[in-house]
Amino acid sequence: MKVLIIGGTRFLGRHLVEAAVAHGHEVTLFNRGLTNPELFPQLKTIRGDREKDLGRLAVQRWDAVIDTCGYVPRLVKLSVDALKDSVKSYVFISSISVYADASRIGIQESDAVSRWEDQSDESSPETYGPRKAACEAALQDGFGSHALLVRPGLIVGPHDPTDRFTYWPVHIARGGEVLVPDRPGALTQFIDVRDLSVFLIQLIEQKVHGVFNATGESVTLGTLFETCKRISRSDATFQWAPVDFLNHNRVEPWSDLPAWLPDTGQQAGFAHVDISKAQRAGLSFHPLAGTVKDTLEWANTRSTKHEWQAGLDPKREKELLALLKQIQ
Repeated sequence: MKVLIIGGTRFLGRHLVEAAVAHGHEVTLFNRGLTNPELFPQLKTIRGDREKDLGRLAVQRWDAVIDTCGYVPRLVKLSVDALKDSVKSYVFISSISVYADASRIGIQESDAVSRWEDQSDESSPETYGPRKAACEAALQDGFGSHALLVRPGLIVGPHDPTDRFTYWPVHIARGGEVLVPDRPGALTQFIDVRDLSVFLIQLIEQKVHGVFNATGESVTLGTLFETCKRISRSDATFQWAPVDFLNHNRVEPWSDLPAWLPDTGQQAGFAHVDISKAQRAGLSFHPLAGTVKDTLEWANTRSTKHEWQAGLDPKREKELLALLKQIQ
């Protein structure tokens, strides 16, 4: 098949390219050439900005387009309008953040999504989900039954620029006392970027459309952290910090302690998303140990001066460990 990928050189995009090429498809990239421009020199690349240069795509034809970087509804609508006569299927990478009620256990594809009220291009964590939902609506208006909306959760694995999973394998590998959140039985949910990529390519090959939640199976924090310890042969010891302690000391879930959200409150459902529809369609998973091992090996190739995008500063963690011991 002929596949156009908007983006294609950052995280999910580069793994999608590798999966599509491995499946024998002809891939064309459309991007600005600002991120990892040295990647995939063997592939045809059309340089351009999706706001100004979509006309460069109009004279060509593809079986499918995969939009990996649509965040602004206005720009997604421009892409939909420009490509509706050029591609047979439009695949949009959305997010489970679109759901209006993220506290619900067992979120399904048919659940209501948030409304985007302010209609501006300004981005914030609060507007991320509603804006993605509005992007979905623009796609469905333009492509109807030929739209494929995939809603991942936390995407993890090699080349992740966010550090929202990488923090744990690397930090635990260093050994010593590690501040960890909540309790061993608390759940988290994420998907290996390679599993998501293969699943997307398979859906395109099978000419499947519709909406799919695409994250991983729920795993306990205890299992995640012990797997990180085992893979790295670390001597780490885990100091479990109760949610009340973390709240009192203004430790932020997801950013200070990545891959974790409290299982009560407005975001409780993000560790319990129903992925049965995607599994029936062929979604499968790397073993957790493989994801941890490969992520750690990749992270160890980065510069020692890498600026972490998530996780606790070591000095801050030391202070919190001392405070935790005072109340134990």
